[in-house]
Order: sequence, then structure tokens, then C-alpha cells
Amino acid sequence: MAKIALVDDDRNILTSVSMTLESEGFEVDTYNDGQTALDAFNRRLPDMAVLDIKMPRLDGMELLQKLRQKTTMPVIFLTSKDDEIDEVLGLRMGADDYVKKPFSQRLLVERIRALLRRQEAIATGEEGTTEDTKVLVRGNLSMDPLRHAVTWKGLDVSLTVTEFLLLQALAQRPGFVKSRDQLMDVAYDDQVYVDDRTIDSHIKRLRKKLRAVDPEFASIETLYGIGYKYNEA
Repeated sequence: MAKIALVDDDRNILTSVSMTLESEGFEVDTYNDGQTALDAFNRRLPDMAVLDIKMPRLDGMELLQKLRQKTTMPVIFLTSKDDEIDEVLGLRMGADDYVKKPFSQRLLVERIRALLRRQEAIATGEEGTTEDTKVLVRGNLSMDPLRHAVTWKGLDVSLTVTEFLLLQALAQRPGFVKSRDQLMDVAYDDQVYVDDRTIDSHIKRLRKKLRAVDPEFASIETLYGIGYKYNEA
């Protein structure tokens, strides 16, 4: 039973999310500020932490910074901000993913499960055993699924779990078109409903992050009304 730490100053979120996670078989510890959580983590680390960014005493960014000095445990940010500055900064500091408020609790559960699977694979040394776990190299792109590491022309690119899964699905078969439905199946559990615009938004953000390291990046092609494909440079 994995232990999940949930840190948020909104008691309604603490209550509802902890109930959902416990119903899914997780052990949950809740904290309503960053300092209280850090004190507890110094005594015993959980298997994973879900952190709100804006909190009293010690915010999510500061807590993550202190955690990364001693642990690589998975961390997901909860954020209600519309702009992407905090999310991008959080990923660069070592967060593994973020979920925007208001959020689907089912989606949060699936992101938690995905990160725990990755962490377990790293811990047990199960590397390179399947197409989904071995390092993928496509021209200037390199993807290491077990370490959630992406580089383009040797430069690091910080992606969320969802963005990573979408890029991996496209790059595995260069030149082949993936419909939005197929990409939804890759990135989300069947029980999570998302519409076409959600996939389009993820692809837009994915391109933006890759163009931040290479303004000429154009390997993800849109086929209007059909889907997307990856063109190997």
C-alpha cells in the first residue's frame, strides 16, 4: 500500500481527495501547510507527495526545493493559476507533473498510479525490457521513460506525465498519424472523459516547450480533422 502525502490549505480538497485515494487503496496523510508537511517528511518520507503551490508558512515551491535536496520521490503540484510560470518553474525544480484546479479526481489518481509505476521500475532496475520502457531515440529527440527524461538536440525539456506520454506515442512510429481518440487512450484511463480540445491544448504546450529550446522545432505535424504525426528530422 503506497503512502501518499496530500498537502493543501483547502480542507475541502484534503477531505475529498483523501477519501478518493483511500477508496483506491492508498494510505493518505494530510497536511494543511508546507512546514507541517516538511516536519513530518523529516521523520518519515511518503512514497509520493501531492502539493498545492500556494500555502501558508512554506509554499509548494519552497517545500519541493527542500525535498529535492534529499529525495527523488514523485511530486505532483496542484495549481489554480492560469498562467504557466509556476508550473514550468516547478517542473524545472523537479516536480513530476501538475494538475490544474478544479480537477478530475479520477485524473489525479491515474497520474499518481503512472508515477508510482515509473518509480517502482526505477527502484527494481527494470530497464529496457519493453518498447514502453527502453530509451527512444528519433533524430534529435531522446526519451528515457523510466527516468521521465527528454532531450532535444542534447538540451533538457521538462514535460508533464501527460505530455511525455503523448510525445512518446507520436515518436514511436514516425510518419504515422495518431487520431485524437488514439492519443486520448494513451494519455488517459478509459474512465476519464476528455474532449478533443484537451488533447489539442496538450500538443500546443508540448510544441511550446520544445520550441523554447529550439525555435525551429517542427516535428509534430497537425493533420486538420484527423490528428497528429511525428516527422523524424
